[in-house]
Amino acid sequence: MKKLVFQGLLTITLFFTILFVLNQIDWMRILKAEQVSQTVDKKLGELYWELFSESEEEIENISITSAIDSILTEICNSNYIDKNKIKLHILENNEINAFALPDGHIVIYSGLILASESEAEFCGVLCHEIAHIELNHVMKKLIKEVGLSTLLSMTTGSNGVEILNESAKLLSSNAYDRKLEREADAEAVNFLIKSKIDPESFATFLFRLKNNSKEGNIMELAWINTHPNIEERVNNIIKQRDSFAASNKPILSNETWMNIKVLLENDH
Repeated sequence: MKKLVFQGLLTITLFFTILFVLNQIDWMRILKAEQVSQTVDKKLGELYWELFSESEEEIENISITSAIDSILTEICNSNYIDKNKIKLHILENNEINAFALPDGHIVIYSGLILASESEAEFCGVLCHEIAHIELNHVMKKLIKEVGLSTLLSMTTGSNGVEILNESAKLLSSNAYDRKLEREADAEAVNFLIKSKIDPESFATFLFRLKNNSKEGNIMELAWINTHPNIEERVNNIIKQRDSFAASNKPILSNETWMNIKVLLENDH
């Protein structure tokens, strides 16, 4: 009987102790910090996108943008991703590159689309960049490399253009650490499989670009040169892909995909 009374008193004491601790937490401050974080993310996205849009020409050909938007829409819908938070931009640049910016901005260079031999190859890179956004890798990278206080000062206009330019180079270089790259690859494969796109095409694209980088055109292969350990990544993609019944159902017709490439080539 005494044991039961003691256990009851212990339970009551523990309950009120936890309640007391929870009451000491400034929940409003935590919620406000989350709001500030979202505000900073949005402001940084605006700053970086403005920088790139002023130095590069954005492609506005409706035949190109609507087709690429269809691909993005299908991937987002298949993976229950809010498409409205992804802001996709296609810039006229021969570099084979794509990168994510804060606040859901994804920049795709026309050189990447032209280098993709199929829609599925392009989707692999697109899913990789979407994964960086969904996993909050962009802000993690900026905080680690630039520092939170510097980022905050950039949003208030109290930091110079030089820091903005240098940190923009950091983002466009795609130089994430190995752990974050593995996470983005794994998530990209999940996105592809749920979208009924065979991830093997993504692996093929990486492997082909890696081989091309050994033959020259180093400056044009920005995406692959800043993503190390290609052989390891390709093997991981194939291994993960083989764990599922991967299928391949094109989002666009082959004619539409080839038309995109013809239009881009004519614009150069």
